[in-house]
Amino acid sequence: MVQSYLLCSTSSSSLLSPSPPSSSAFHYRKFIVITPSISFSYSSRHLKLVNFSHELSPLVPKPKTLLQAANTLQDAKLDDPDAKSSSFSKTSIWVNPKSPRAKLLRKNSHHARSSSLAKLAKSLDSCNPTQEHVSEILNVLGDNVLERDAVVILDTMVNPYTALLAVKHFQQKLKPARHVILYNVTLKLFREVKDFEGAEKLFDEMLQRAVNPNLITFATLISCASVCSLPHKAVKWFEMMPSFGCEPDNNVSSSVIYAYARTGNADVALKLYDRAKAEKWHVDTAVFSALIKMYGMSGNYDGCLSVYNDMKLLGTKPNLVTYNVLLYAMGRAKRARDAKAIYEEMKKNGLSPNWSTYAALLQAYCRARFSRDALSVYKEMKEKGKDMDIILYNMLFDMCANVGCVNQAVKIFEDMKRSGTCQPDSFTYSSLINMYSCVGKLSEVEAMFSEMMESGFEPNIVVLTSLVHCYGKAKRTDDVVKIFNQLLDWGISPDDRFYDCLLYAMTQIPKEELGKLTGSIEKANPKLGSVLRYLMMKQEGDGDFRKEASEFLNSIDVEVKKSICNCLIDLCVNLVVLDRARDLLDLGLTLDIYTDIQSRSQTKWSLHLKRLSVGAALTALSVWINDLSKALELGEELPPLLGINTGHGKHRFSDKVLPTVFESYLKELKAPFQKATNKDGWFMTTSEAATSWLQSRMCVQAFLILCKVDVAHVPIHSKQTKSDTFCSELREGLDGWNLYAQIEKNIDKA
Repeated sequence: MVQSYLLCSTSSSSLLSPSPPSSSAFHYRKFIVITPSISFSYSSRHLKLVNFSHELSPLVPKPKTLLQAANTLQDAKLDDPDAKSSSFSKTSIWVNPKSPRAKLLRKNSHHARSSSLAKLAKSLDSCNPTQEHVSEILNVLGDNVLERDAVVILDTMVNPYTALLAVKHFQQKLKPARHVILYNVTLKLFREVKDFEGAEKLFDEMLQRAVNPNLITFATLISCASVCSLPHKAVKWFEMMPSFGCEPDNNVSSSVIYAYARTGNADVALKLYDRAKAEKWHVDTAVFSALIKMYGMSGNYDGCLSVYNDMKLLGTKPNLVTYNVLLYAMGRAKRARDAKAIYEEMKKNGLSPNWSTYAALLQAYCRARFSRDALSVYKEMKEKGKDMDIILYNMLFDMCANVGCVNQAVKIFEDMKRSGTCQPDSFTYSSLINMYSCVGKLSEVEAMFSEMMESGFEPNIVVLTSLVHCYGKAKRTDDVVKIFNQLLDWGISPDDRFYDCLLYAMTQIPKEELGKLTGSIEKANPKLGSVLRYLMMKQEGDGDFRKEASEFLNSIDVEVKKSICNCLIDLCVNLVVLDRARDLLDLGLTLDIYTDIQSRSQTKWSLHLKRLSVGAALTALSVWINDLSKALELGEELPPLLGINTGHGKHRFSDKVLPTVFESYLKELKAPFQKATNKDGWFMTTSEAATSWLQSRMCVQAFLILCKVDVAHVPIHSKQTKSDTFCSELREGLDGWNLYAQIEKNIDKA
């Protein structure tokens, strides 16, 4: 049987009727017969829908004929919602659907319909949000509404609230089984406007109307929760899917990794991530960024780099958000070198840094004390007109205080005050006062303190701690006492860092003035006062002292334990209570305040003194030398090499650089240790040289024992008898076998 198909030949805006053509309704100019052996492909009959999501397209039924692929309305009626009737063009022709002209006519017809439906959607977006007005606009479609047209209209709309009214209208025209499509498209509108509450209410309405949600429903709700920054809601809807008989596909499972990572549910996030890698799911860049952030927040910085490497292996290109999250993680880890490499790679990939990038870099460099790089970032931000906030300024000031970049800090401080966008706060003044205090610039400390008070900021514990440190360094005991008493009068509770600086001040001021402080300390901190009493009064009772010292050290913040222990040992050395210094060092080792001071291997025995104060380092050296002597007495052989590692820095509150002090001191001891040329801060010797030197010391010790001389208690500073003088000279002259005599000698020289 021969079948005929009609295409309009006049205006491209004329639309086809879904009913078969009749001779009474149309005028024919040309008739083309198509035999049954000639068939249409689906693509030639199906009119693609503009702006219709690809995920919904499988739900649209395939039209059976070209006539069914068109709507019953003319453009005139669609363009004018008030139009009441329509008629087809009086001039129509039959065209072979495979001819070039048929393709052109189909294209024009498709664009015309899409344009008309888009105009309807625009009218709905701007109309009064009432059912009556919405239905009046949509009545132009008639009663026989195609599902496809309803979906296009809803998908084109931007106002989800009038869309809800349109859905109700379409529900009256379409079969109930197809209502889920209308809801899914409307849910997408709520996602576009980031109204998750509205989306949830629409889902509730679906259930009330007995419309069963499908995979696309949940996928849309989950993505809506994500774009609304509600990852916990995304997790909730994902976990609800099985109860509605919906199993998530790979795309949904992959996208929800982001939600689990954002909510901190690392176990589930990583389980899904491992599946994604194993089953080769598509993983979005945002998911990788969320995983990096999750690892960074948990402190697993190697995990951050592992995910970043996965991205590169899988061919996923990181975006600026990914790089910024990664840089922030490296900043928290104080891994400035990694941050620098990542930043260079980001620029190589054609991405330009934004404010967040600079902030992350600045954090990384400041926390790691990479002053040159931090100042370079600051300069670049200024050149590119990026405003600094108070947090970034204060990070710079804190770094400058720690590394001693005084001149740069002063310049930045002046830039800050001139900027007009940011003014100093209490932390700013605290950092600058601390900076001047660390370098001993007392006049600048006092000037900055005055400016702070004039700006209306009250002194806090940090500022008063810096003042105590600075006055102690300047040996101004009365000012230290004054600040301490003011702090107590103002009702400010001293913290452990304050006591740390107070103890440091006590190691600097004259011994005869220590009593001015001990009374106040005993009132404010009885445990510390008890320990100081043992040192000041030289009380007997080793067991009691160790108990009191242990209780005090266990009561203080772990971050200042080593510094406070250092100061107590220094104070012992100053007061020539050397047994107490050894007790404190041993207690520090027992309580893990000091770790790995000594190390031994088959080829090398080492003493590690990095981050010890001068007094604590010399005490540790004395103990180590005694341990070496005992090893020889027991017949042990020393390894080929022995080394002392002092580090190449200096103690934060000391003017003395430990390597310099040790180089001078080892020469006085005539010890065979020489400064290593290829390792900063190391002093090395061989087994033969060390053995010879230790044996000579043992001979001196044996001679003194025969003389019945208690070397450890020979008075040096008192009036000496000839015998005392002889013993004193012997202590200081014969290879300096007793370390503490040399310590006293150095103190006297200072």
